[in-house]
Parts: sequence; structure tokens; C-alpha cells
Amino acid sequence: MKKSAGYENLLHQSLEDVHASVDTINRKGKWKKLFAFLGPAYLISVGYMDPGNWATDIAAGSRFGYKLVWVLLLSNAMAVLLQYLSAKLGLIRGRDLAQASRETYAPVVNFFLYILAEIAIAATDLAEVLGMAIGLNLLFGLPLLIGVSITVLDTLLLLLFQRYGMRRMEAFIIGMISIIGLSFLIQLFLATPDLTAVVGGFVPSLPNYHALYIAIGIIGATVMPHNLYLHSALVQTRKIDRSPRGLKDAIKYNTADSVIALNLAFFVNAAILVLAGATFYSQGYFSIEGIEDAHHLLRPLLGTTLAPILFAIALIAAGQSSTITGTLAGQIVMEGYLHLRIQPWLRRLITRMLAIIPAFLTILYLGPKSTNELLILSQVILSLQLGFAVIPLIHFVSDKEKMGEYAIGFWVKIASWASALLIIILNVMMVIDEMSNWWVNDHLRWVQIPVILLIGATGFMLLYITLRPVIAEKLELRALTPHLDYEKPLDELIMPHEYKRIAVPVDFSEKDLAAISYATSHCADDAEIVLIHVVESAGARLLGFEISDYETDQDRHKLQEYVDALNEKGFKASFELGFGDPKKVIVKMLDSLDSDLLVMGGHGHRGLKDLVLGETVDYVRHAVKIPVLIV
Repeated sequence: MKKSAGYENLLHQSLEDVHASVDTINRKGKWKKLFAFLGPAYLISVGYMDPGNWATDIAAGSRFGYKLVWVLLLSNAMAVLLQYLSAKLGLIRGRDLAQASRETYAPVVNFFLYILAEIAIAATDLAEVLGMAIGLNLLFGLPLLIGVSITVLDTLLLLLFQRYGMRRMEAFIIGMISIIGLSFLIQLFLATPDLTAVVGGFVPSLPNYHALYIAIGIIGATVMPHNLYLHSALVQTRKIDRSPRGLKDAIKYNTADSVIALNLAFFVNAAILVLAGATFYSQGYFSIEGIEDAHHLLRPLLGTTLAPILFAIALIAAGQSSTITGTLAGQIVMEGYLHLRIQPWLRRLITRMLAIIPAFLTILYLGPKSTNELLILSQVILSLQLGFAVIPLIHFVSDKEKMGEYAIGFWVKIASWASALLIIILNVMMVIDEMSNWWVNDHLRWVQIPVILLIGATGFMLLYITLRPVIAEKLELRALTPHLDYEKPLDELIMPHEYKRIAVPVDFSEKDLAAISYATSHCADDAEIVLIHVVESAGARLLGFEISDYETDQDRHKLQEYVDALNEKGFKASFELGFGDPKKVIVKMLDSLDSDLLVMGGHGHRGLKDLVLGETVDYVRHAVKIPVLIV
């Protein structure tokens, strides 16, 4: 049977190599159950404490002490909310954000979203490359260019952990987070901050206009677009009970995972800010923004060599752990939007080279001092893309048709849109501020025209994505199953007579109407039409009739709709559902159905597409002994 458009979406499950690889169903007891779910959010959390966030935290602490801690808390609350939405999308719909977008938007929009997502991932990786290189420079004295070059080697790290499974990868990330957290805990102990003043920092205040822009930088650098793609896929690495109770438990435990992990990320960011406040602000160093400057001043101000060493180790750990999650996000985006799967090492190498080349050339021609400007540029690029992940996500989880009873409620929707609006407004302000700086910065003039064009295009597309559900009479969404909805009524049927039992393979495309119409035109008065559909997903091929998943349920429901439509027109109809390779299963089913006519729709392609997509008609018509009518 020819696959309908969009069918390939289920053939490539999100992160297929580790999809449903962690069993949560057979874990008894709340704590064992929680432990089985813990993990995905820790991979997400490293994006909230990567080197790109350090500069804003250091600037906030050195200029305003502890007065902007509340901004970190606010940004963390928004991050928890958005990651909750992302996890819910993956759990309920079984789609990652890229797959859901592909099923919703037109190809040209999806291609634009894909390009923006890839740029965002490259920008994220740029921050990891620079963080790793700066950390190696601070710890071992390696030149930045050599440090940047060395980062190519960690391409192998992801391959190693993917080979040994999801849990080991998560364990490595948790180990890196522990190193980061412990490093800053010791540094905070050495710095002895004023705890009363730290608590006072949770009271919202903006000392002056410049504090507003640092607050914008903190929020703009906190929520990473690639994390929303990543989380919606990572939650699917858990094998869960898909009953209503099981889904509610999965949402509950994943929410707990997000709250715990992201609060650890909040601790790290708060620790950086508090350390800067206790060390630099208290000593009158109000303009420390660069990571290198902060590192060099820790030793004389704290009177120990341990603090700068721990600072550099934490920086390396942050860069290294974020490297893995950035690669996974790249894999998800490429497979979800393009349905293109390449070898993991090649995917990693492409992503890393997109980050290394600009970093290498910038350092080579502009010198090591340019790294801080590159970090800021990476955050601006991320800010441009963020709305294109957040807004579709909110639309998807608000859709009651797709999410059913699990669609987000009124107050969650209000909080989500408020967060999205705040993030977008602050990001726009940050972009405008950075652009104004570029006009007076001669060595950045080469990026002005491309960036202005990019801003215009992204602004138009953002408006389209935001208003599309409002201005359309009905969202032209594809079904959650990998088939196109074809809602044209089956009322063009002609009363026929001739055959007693006619088999009609269907694939839920526009060809079904023609095939069924021809079948009815050849029916005798007491004839029966048997509709056949074959589920050909990877799980169906493996488990056959034992599989129980969302696609199978949706296919059965669609077949019943066809049967009901035929019954209403006075025809006797039934359906049969098969599993596996369509052409072989159809032949096998026909042997047991005792049909005297087979009506099939043409597969609509030839030549090279036959080799790539496969062709069913020729195989079936040569294998069966009854007449075959090809429509």
C-alpha cells in the first residue's frame, strides 16, 4: 500500500535509537517510579547554565550586587512553565515540537522554521565552544585557537554515550551538573556573601535604566529554543502506560523532574550572580562582564587559588555537558522538519563546524578579547528564534482536538501567553539595543545588513505564526496519525451490482474516495465491501497484532468512519486491519477474506520514487488470483 503524505512521520520516531528505552511501567512505588522518570529535565537544565548565561549573571552581580536575583527567579519560573508544556506535547501527542510543526504548517513555513532552529542550535554550540576554549585557557593556559580546535574531539563523546544507552548519558550529565554545583557551592563558602542582602534580592526592583537591560539579557539568555525541541523528544525515551491514569502519572512525574532539575539550574545561575556580587560589587569592581576578567580577579579578591580553578572546571563542565544536548537537539530538528536522518557523528561534526569556523576566524582576526562579543551575539541570535518555538508550542498544547482532556487550562494558557509576550518584548528590546551598538562598532559592520534582513523576515513570520489560528476559519492541521485528513463526504456513491465481496485497500488519502466509488459501482445487491488498511510503523512490523499505540487506534477509528458512511448509503461494509509490510500483508489477508474483486488506488509515483518509497500495486496484482481493478 502506498504511504500517504506525512506517513513517514511515524516511521522515524523522535530519537528512535532510545525511544521508549527506559521502562517506567514495571516500577512499583512512588519513589522508584519517580526515579525512572528522572533524567530528561537534567539534560534540559544544562542549557540554562551554559557559558552563554555566565556573562549576564556576572554583569548583574558586579554592577548591582544581589538586587537582580529576582530576575533569575522569574526567568526560572517561566522556564519551568515552558518546559512543562514541551514535556506535555511529547507525552500526550507522541510528537516532538519539530514533528508537530511539520504536521501543522506549510512546507515553506517549515523550511523557514528549520533554518531558524539550525541557526539557534549553531549559536548555542558557539557558546559551548567558546566556554570550553576559555575554560581550557584559564585552567591549562592553552591558547584559545587551540582550545577551539580541541572541541572537535568531543564529537566522539555523544557517540560513546548513545552506544551505552540513555541512562548512562543522563548519568554523565548529572555528574557534570554536580561538578558545576559543587564548584560554585565551595566558591560561595569562600566568598561569604551577606545572606540578608541575598534574600533582599528576591524583592523586585530595578535600580536604574541599565539594570533593565541586564534583566533583559538574563531573561533572554535563560530560555533556550533548542530546549523546547529537546524536551518534547526526551520524555518519549520513557516507556509509559498510555491509559488515562498512566498519562496523568507521566505528566506528574515529568513535572517533578523539571521542577527539581531547573531549580538546580537556578541555583547555579544565582550562585554565579551572588559570587559576582560578593566578590566584585563589594570590592568596587562594577564593570566586570567578561568571563576571563572574573576568573582572574577571583584569586586576589578571595585570597586562594582554589576559587579560580573551580571556576574554570565548572566552565568546562558546563560547555561539555551542553555540547551533548545541543547535538541531540540538532538531530531532533533535522529529522522532525526534514525527515533526514544522517549518521550521528556526521550530524555532530556539521553542528560543531558551524560553531567552530566563526569562532576560529573571529579569534584569529580580532583577537581573544572578541570572545565576549561573540557570546553576546550568540544570545541575540537565540533571542530572535525563541518566539518561533514558544508560540507554536502554546498553540499545540492548547488544541483540544489534538490534546483532548490534556489540553492546557485557562490559567495555564494565560500564564503561557504572558510569558511568551514578555520574552518576545524583552528579546526585541535586547536586539534593538545590540543593533544600536553595532552601528558604532566598525568591525561588526559586515553583519548589519544580513541581520537587518533576518530581523525583518523573522518578524513577518512570527506575526504569521501567532495569528494563523485566529484568522483561519479552521486550522488545517494534519491528523495525529501520519495520514492526511480527507474530509470530503462519501456521498458520490453509485448503486452498482456484480461482485459479492470486494476488497478495497485504503490509506486515508484523496485516492480512497475514487477506489471506494469504483468498488460500490461493481457491487451486487447483497455484496459486501471490505476495507483493508495496513499499519506499517516500526512497532507494527515488530509486534504485529500485539501492538497497541495511538496510530493503530486512530487507523481503526478512521476505518470505522468509512464503514459507517457506507452503511448509511445502504451498503454492507466491514474493515480489516493488518500489520507489517503492506504488499505482503494485503496478499495474505486476501487469501483469508475470500474476495472476488480487489479495487486498488494507484500509488502516484514511478521510477526512482518506486525504489525509495516502495510500490505495492504491481506486487499485489501478480500475487493474487482474483481480478484487480486499479483506479
